Amino acid sequence: MLHALEVAPELGDYADAAVLPDDTDPQLHLSHNRVPQPFHLICQKDTVLAQMSGAADVLMRGSSVNRFRMGVGDHVYVPAGTPHRIVPRAAGATIRYLPLRAGRLGAAWYCPGCDRELHRYEWPHDNDTPMSHFYATACARFSADKDARTCDTCSAVHPELDLSPFPWAVPAPA
Repeated sequence: MLHALEVAPELGDYADAAVLPDDTDPQLHLSHNRVPQPFHLICQKDTVLAQMSGAADVLMRGSSVNRFRMGVGDHVYVPAGTPHRIVPRAAGATIRYLPLRAGRLGAAWYCPGCDRELHRYEWPHDNDTPMSHFYATACARFSADKDARTCDTCSAVHPELDLSPFPWAVPAPA
């Protein structure tokens, strides 16, 4: 933890790498973010984001507040079940506080035309599997499925995701 700001750029965007001993609750997950998160993350349990360097907006859905601006030292509480997305304003390190038994997590996308939820993928949180594995799997599945990217309401099609900025090992769509 002492060298989080030095290590964060090596981890890459939305790595959400656990940084404390395995049995620490809550666990801290570190990322260095330069580009917008390619999905809205949904956590079954409450989570907190802390901006360690740089600056970001946290965009929230279904909440009384739609946007939080985060600068160095700012914290944002995200209630359980609230879709949220990090959009950096300046490259920086973000820490996510997540319970050890986090329950289910999910990634959701919204229509570029009418803003309705297009699709979501959910998975049980697993402390032994890097979170970026689940992110990569969800993004690959979403990009490969034109039906998932097409809005039932207005027929707009969400573009395939460009995952080249992310250091994730992107699996074949399942």
